[in-house]
Amino acid sequence: MEYIARYGLEFNPFIKNSKDILVETQDYREAMVRLDYLKSTKGFGLLTGAPGRGKTTIIRKWSSTLNTSLFKVIYTSLSTITVTEFYRNLAEQLGATPTYRKCENFQLIQQEINRLALEKRQTPVIILDEANYINTKILNDLKIIFNFEMDSRDRAIVLLAGLPSLNNTLRLAVHEPLRQRLVMNYDVEGMSKEEGRTYISEKLRGAGCTQKVFEENAVEAILNSSNSTPRVINKICNSCMIIGNSLSLNMINADTVMKAINECDIG
Repeated sequence: MEYIARYGLEFNPFIKNSKDILVETQDYREAMVRLDYLKSTKGFGLLTGAPGRGKTTIIRKWSSTLNTSLFKVIYTSLSTITVTEFYRNLAEQLGATPTYRKCENFQLIQQEINRLALEKRQTPVIILDEANYINTKILNDLKIIFNFEMDSRDRAIVLLAGLPSLNNTLRLAVHEPLRQRLVMNYDVEGMSKEEGRTYISEKLRGAGCTQKVFEENAVEAILNSSNSTPRVINKICNSCMIIGNSLSLNMINADTVMKAINECDIG
């Protein structure tokens, strides 16, 4: 890719790469503290945030810090999953052979959690992503599934992650028992403008860049149009470099950013 050479990069840091460049923001640090607390206490946790704010990055980084001999991480996306699929998928990922009967899978799930916790001394960490789309019946069942010894012990960590609307769902009276069991609840608000500047510069530096790629007014335009949202920043910066290269620009200006914003249909 010609634009990578033009802007002094080893790779494009604004698209998904095998090399992940982590930029630690205040939100990131706060969320990690909350998640570490959840790790020590076990039970239910909730992590929310608007699209593109970095929830998945936070979850991925936190789960990568867990000792695999002490924790078994299970990740499930709930965007389209049915109740039956949820039970079957969870039983299978815990190490059981699922059946097609909900009650049998329920027993298998509890047996596998007990086996991991008591025999292998492993804590299951069950991450339910896109949980704002979660089926109400699954939400109703969660507290029952993870109820051990008459609700006196937490043998697993269950992290619900999704959009802020998930908080509104859990405030409904029918879900009050589950909401009361949350030991951690954090909303990722996003970066400040100064953190956004650092984010762009750190991404470039992490990709081996030693030259100036964006003019100051270009950075300002990117941050204003993206509301300092990481995913949107990445999209605009990527488009800027492609457009800038096609125009033979060695430094990206505000006009190029405006073209990129229009191309990305942001605004």
